Amino acid sequence: MTRPTVLIGLLGMRMDRPAPATNRWDTWRPTVSLFQQEDLELARLVLLAAPRDQKLARTVATDVQAASPATAVEHVKLHFRDPWDFAEVYQRLRDFADAYPFDPEREDYLVHITTGTHVAQICLFLLVETRRIPGRLVQTSPPAREGPRANATGQYSIIDLDLSRYDALAERFAAEKRAASELLKGGIATRNAHYNALIARIEEVAQRSRDPILLLGPTGVGKTQLARRIHAVKRRQQRFEGELVELNCATLRGDQAMSALFGHEKGAFTGALARRDGLLRAADGGVLFLDEIGELGRDEQAMLLRAIEEHSFLPVGSDRPVTSHFQLLAGTNRDLAAEVRAGRFREDLLARIDLWTFALPPLRERLEDLEPNLEHELERLSRATGQRITFNREARERFLAFAASPAAAWRANFRDFSAAVTRLATLAEHGRVTLPLVEEETARLARAWAALERPDEPADDPVAELLPGRELDRFERVQLADVLRVCRRARSLSAAGRELFATSLRTRTSTNDADRLRKYLARHGLDFERVRSEHAP
Repeated sequence: MTRPTVLIGLLGMRMDRPAPATNRWDTWRPTVSLFQQEDLELARLVLLAAPRDQKLARTVATDVQAASPATAVEHVKLHFRDPWDFAEVYQRLRDFADAYPFDPEREDYLVHITTGTHVAQICLFLLVETRRIPGRLVQTSPPAREGPRANATGQYSIIDLDLSRYDALAERFAAEKRAASELLKGGIATRNAHYNALIARIEEVAQRSRDPILLLGPTGVGKTQLARRIHAVKRRQQRFEGELVELNCATLRGDQAMSALFGHEKGAFTGALARRDGLLRAADGGVLFLDEIGELGRDEQAMLLRAIEEHSFLPVGSDRPVTSHFQLLAGTNRDLAAEVRAGRFREDLLARIDLWTFALPPLRERLEDLEPNLEHELERLSRATGQRITFNREARERFLAFAASPAAAWRANFRDFSAAVTRLATLAEHGRVTLPLVEEETARLARAWAALERPDEPADDPVAELLPGRELDRFERVQLADVLRVCRRARSLSAAGRELFATSLRTRTSTNDADRLRKYLARHGLDFERVRSEHAP
């Protein structure tokens, strides 16, 4: 059974238009002529045309079906701002090719390269040559002479490119794909299967889609770095000419948020002494990365939704909309669905940015990647310092064992990890990290994480500093710690006593609070001078 053949072609604005005051069938029109060929059976026409040319596209479709009633016509809207701009035309046609559901196992494809600008014809040739479009080229030409007696069907020829070159081309594009994945991973030879699969999917989406991408994950998992690398991949593949514009939404409040995002007119509010473009306008033609998008206010969320959907927005104080075409990347460590339920995040905005969502795993779920990340950090620090940084064998084994152990909380994920390696490299004599340095660093990390796990207690612990190893009941420890903090900030023993015993002083006849405090400290083997001196800078 013969497989159906599908024709893909651009609408010819001049050549496909019927000539006025003549019988339309007496005029050679390249797209229609293919469906008048007796020896060419075409099951479907995929007609690429700009939105403004849909009237002509419908006329051509009607004539195609009159000439070949069994043919189905599929309209695809494709707009070129400048049809002679090679980069733009190639990108638009490649976007079409990447998104179209080709099925070469069940269908054959012909790509018509007679219509459209010469630039478009060259781009279609390249897309077929590189198998972005899995088909053959077809070219049409007019009849030898025109007129009422001429055959308006014309001729056609099918060009089958050299198939022997496809293996080399496939390998070339496989190498490009590997390079893109390596770039997204920052050049780190990661081993975690889940993370590598996640990066591979992000690479596919980055190549094929301009829709919003939402990056989820706790602080320090690398959302900002990944956003920068996504933009770099797009720039390398000529998918964007614009820049990456970054903003941490947690830094914005009130008029500042509206102005920073959408710009403002001079005099729009108090302090608006000059016009400001805003970051959405700066991102036109590029990528806008909004980190901590969950921190935006609801008014900013509403305006952002309009900007994403309509590519336009109103600067503060203006009644004239501004146009900006950008791809949104967003990052957050919040549960946005919970934020919607709490009324802090707009449900319609979440629905719009939740098309491509990727949750980056924390370091504790990527223990296989500890060693390659350690190598990456050492190489980074060696380049920065101009000195080769290494671990001796025992130090390396101890550090990696601690890093993978339950004792390593890695609360800030790779941010904690990078900071730890940086401290070790800074203190390493002659660039060599030793076991004592590792033991000092792992103890420091353990203390820091333990303090963060007791949010009800102050970060500083004067009891541990002045009485290391002393075991006290929690009741007594909390009381003593508070007394020591008061002593540290008081100018004298008497001033500390007055602050500590201020309430009972109103009902007592004796006012010797300094002596009372001195005796309390003495019970713990302390005195005011020692408490003050060991706290002095």
